[in-house]
Amino acid sequence: MTHRRAVALMILVTLLWSVAGVVTRHLESAASFEVTFWRSAFNALALAIGLGCLCGPRLWTELRSAPAVLWWSGLCWAVMYTAFMVAITLTTVAAVLVTMAIGPLLTALFARFFLHHRLPTRTWSAIAVAGIGIGWMFGHKAMEGGAELGGVLVALAVPIAGAINWTLLQHVGSSARDADSEAVDMLPAVLIGAVISALVTLPLAWPLQASARDISLLAFLGVFQLAIPCLLAVRLARVLPAPEIALLCLLEVLFGVAWVWLGAGEVPTRATLFGGLLVLGALIANEALALVAGRGRSVELLARDIRP
Repeated sequence: MTHRRAVALMILVTLLWSVAGVVTRHLESAASFEVTFWRSAFNALALAIGLGCLCGPRLWTELRSAPAVLWWSGLCWAVMYTAFMVAITLTTVAAVLVTMAIGPLLTALFARFFLHHRLPTRTWSAIAVAGIGIGWMFGHKAMEGGAELGGVLVALAVPIAGAINWTLLQHVGSSARDADSEAVDMLPAVLIGAVISALVTLPLAWPLQASARDISLLAFLGVFQLAIPCLLAVRLARVLPAPEIALLCLLEVLFGVAWVWLGAGEVPTRATLFGGLLVLGALIANEALALVAGRGRSVELLARDIRP
């Protein structure tokens, strides 16, 4: 796969991820936990079929003897699936997406404290600026009170669970390299997370009240907004460097806000826009500087190799 094609597919992935908000705004009768249940159930079904075709019978054999880290990762996926859908039923899509955008910086922070990775000054600066942006948005939501603040607090569980998940994945990969062995296949954790999310939210969603139209929209989300782009993202992670993927993932925020603005008339507040600009600006600056630094090191190594 060429780099240009990988970038184009990653943009498609973020476009698919971004439609959750606008589709949810057109539901008729499904409530918050029922929305989560149906999306997770259809996601689990699609992943079971997709992974079954990719991995064959060994998928189910590996699940029966899966190590604990796979189940911890699955629990993180379940929190992300559940908290995201509940959050967008409580507050604006823009506020949820801006809160989720701090995920890469939280991941860097967790890697520093739990994996002892060194963080450059630019990343510490980005964390500080993004913190100001989130704090600004939280402050205004707190003054508004009610479900708006609750929605942002629930949304905060998504980047926290994501940061824990990516830290686990980094730990698994580095441990395998240190031991010169094959790393644990963490892809089934995505399926585990979908199943856990569906099972946990079913009792909370009962009795089910979704209309046939609602179920069809949530089936679309489960298959095309979650299962397919998640499988694509895992494949693209073999081609694109992590900083570039993180930078491209920010398009989900822009696409998601645009979708609900144009498709549901949901205009983001000034506080959300200001906080979002701070968060996105910090992330873009951090990831762009990381790419420049990485290319600079590559040129330096190349010059060293061809030096007579």
